[in-house]
Amino acid sequence: MLVTSEALPLAKTGGLGDAVSGLARALRDAHVDATVFMPAYESAMDAACDLEEVAELPGLAGGDATVWAGWVADTEIPVLLLRNDRLYVRPGNPYLDANGKEFPDNGIRFAALAQAAKRISVGETPIRVPHVVHAHDWHAGLTPLYLHAAGVKRPKTVLTIHNLAFQGNFPLHLADELGIPPAYRGSEGAEFWGHLNFMKAGLRYADRLTTVSATYAREILTPEFGHGLDGVLRERAHELHAIPNGIDTEVWDPSTDPFLPEHFSALDMRGKVRNKLEMQQAFGLPTDPEAPLLAMGSRLTSQKMADLAVEVFPRLLAAHPRLQIAVLGCGERAIEEALRAVAERYPRNLGVHIGYDERRGHLLHAGADMLLHGSRFEPFGLTPLYSMLYGTVPIASRVGGLADSIVGLSPEPGAEVGSATGILFDGDTPDDMQKAVERALDVFAQPQKWSALQKNGMTTHFGWEASAAQYVELYRMLAPVAPVGAPMVARRPETASIPAATAVRKRA
Repeated sequence: MLVTSEALPLAKTGGLGDAVSGLARALRDAHVDATVFMPAYESAMDAACDLEEVAELPGLAGGDATVWAGWVADTEIPVLLLRNDRLYVRPGNPYLDANGKEFPDNGIRFAALAQAAKRISVGETPIRVPHVVHAHDWHAGLTPLYLHAAGVKRPKTVLTIHNLAFQGNFPLHLADELGIPPAYRGSEGAEFWGHLNFMKAGLRYADRLTTVSATYAREILTPEFGHGLDGVLRERAHELHAIPNGIDTEVWDPSTDPFLPEHFSALDMRGKVRNKLEMQQAFGLPTDPEAPLLAMGSRLTSQKMADLAVEVFPRLLAAHPRLQIAVLGCGERAIEEALRAVAERYPRNLGVHIGYDERRGHLLHAGADMLLHGSRFEPFGLTPLYSMLYGTVPIASRVGGLADSIVGLSPEPGAEVGSATGILFDGDTPDDMQKAVERALDVFAQPQKWSALQKNGMTTHFGWEASAAQYVELYRMLAPVAPVGAPMVARRPETASIPAATAVRKRA
């Protein structure tokens, strides 16, 4: 059971939603009976199908709830949704209200999810008990704590760190309301500088820990990247596994992508020009197939160096009058407003769309020539991988998963492309970012070299198969299961209303 706050297309604010849904699909392809368990946001209820109430859960944090079982639309992925409309149906996204402020009861909302996962996992509902509970990020971080406090030996628990910077810190006085036993409230438990820390709870009590790239696994053991939890992680370093994310190639494939006006591939790139023209129109830019088009699609935060981009874009546009820039994303209001202000100064060169929608997201990768993905820290970085598959060359920081997945072109003058797939840069100053984009523009002016960079990226394999195999091995190590009776994976019957993976046990 994959316990999460997001899964595409049920809910998504960033890479977590992509990662969980891609992993779920890959696990089922690998014959693991994987089920997603998440809150019943309005978007989740709309995007799931064949939903049916299968369990009642009275007395959770935040009030009584029910569990609904169904399927992710157009997939074979079963889903369980925790329904409490007072907690999960409200304007905004899963974490923020319509004004971009955190919901004040987020601690209660996600503690309820963890409590429900625990009650399912110990057999308090008619839902089949999982062998392994796989919690994702801080939102599910209390799940291992609740199971440990219950004294259960099975199921085993795994916590995946998708981004250690977000930890879920809440007032310590909530511990009573959240049902956290006194023995788990101290510094050896979930307490962190006088607060409850949901991520720390998961790090302390999960049977195994994973994170999403080898470089990030090393970085988070250091004070620079550990965000105050590096000491806890060093204590468990021998139980920390680096398993990279993958790409769901059924969703991200330029030769079949339904969001694109014209398909293309590494063998036939002609369709990319049509996507470029469409993207220019979508962002209010003049249609010009020859103009270099730089995209930035990410959260508009200081982590993603969006603050640097605000300074760098005017410099670049002053030096390169034909350069076009398209920005897609949302985040810190000050950065959003600053980007809008730059766009007003350069209306023919900079298009900014605050927000996110899947069509623009796919078109961004298909139509741009290059993608700017600066980051002060980056656990994995799915966005540059999408760009590579779509023939858009990434310009990225040499940190975390970016350093693992992008082969940087040598900065030496006249260097051959070789196996390079993008431009990597060090540092976090405007000059560092500007020089990296200038390098990319120099290569863009050399069509043969640029084409080689594109082809290298498009032919690199980023599928989930190898990573899913590592998860399967980890699960087997934790909970060896002999196949008895019915197979672990049953295909969804045409008339099924409850997923086989979440089959309700027959009552005596």
